Parts: sequence; structure tokens; C-alpha cells
Amino acid sequence: MAVSGVKEFEIKADPATVMAAIAAVDRLPEWSSAHKSVTIESTHDDGRPHRVRMSVSILGISDEQVVDYTFEGDNTVSWHLVESGQQNAQDGSYVLTESGVGTKVTFELTVDPKIPLPGFLVKKAQKTALDTASKGLTKFVESL
Repeated sequence: MAVSGVKEFEIKADPATVMAAIAAVDRLPEWSSAHKSVTIESTHDDGRPHRVRMSVSILGISDEQVVDYTFEGDNTVSWHLVESGQQNAQDGSYVLTESGVGTKVTFELTVDPKIPLPGFLVKKAQKTALDTASKGLTKFVESL
């Protein structure tokens, strides 16, 4: 059962600074407790990550994932799951919009687990991911 969610939040920094923090995927374990390790396997011509392998653990479920990142300037980054032991699919994105206090961030995430899990557990894991993204990313960017 796939679940989707959206979270909007503000970060007191310009979009280029926020995007630079998001593009530093090798630093994900510093602000996302779900990410245990991250390895950039390939990059785009501009040096931003393309294919990334990561070890994650959320609600006691561990997984090795490979995702491909796509960047559109300093406004949008999205990723698509290439391989995973625990998920059929995962698609996510950050869309950044300049705002009066800095940057409005819209984070979207869709996850489809392989193993049958109760719906409430899948939604709890997704809520945890959305909350981590908003709180962790905000604290990380604002501390730079």
C-alpha cells in the first residue's frame, strides 16, 4: 500500500543555501536520524549527486536503498528509488520558493513498502520522515 504526504515549512535562508544543504546528501546522517550511511556513487556534470546508495532505518525496519537524484536549478530536487530491499517504490521532492523570511520548502514523499505492513505503521513511518525532513533540515541549514 503506497502512502503519500506533503509538508510545507519555512527556513531562514535563501533558496541557494537550502539547495546546497539538500545537495550535500553525504551529510544526511547529520540531520536525519533515519540515515545511517550515505555513499554518492555518481554525480551530475555540475557535481551534484546523481546515484546515491544509503542505509536507512525507520521504526526498526532497516533498508539499503539506491536512489537517483534530479536537480532543477536551486528550486527543485527530486529522487526516484532504483533499488531497495524493503520498498517497491519511493519518490520524493523538495520544491523551494523564496519567501519573505527566507525559503518556503514543500517536501513531498510517496513510499510503497514491499512487505505487508499495517496502514497505521506505514503512515507513522511516513510522518516520521516528513517531520525529520522539516525539523532536521531546518536546524541543519540554519546552523550553517
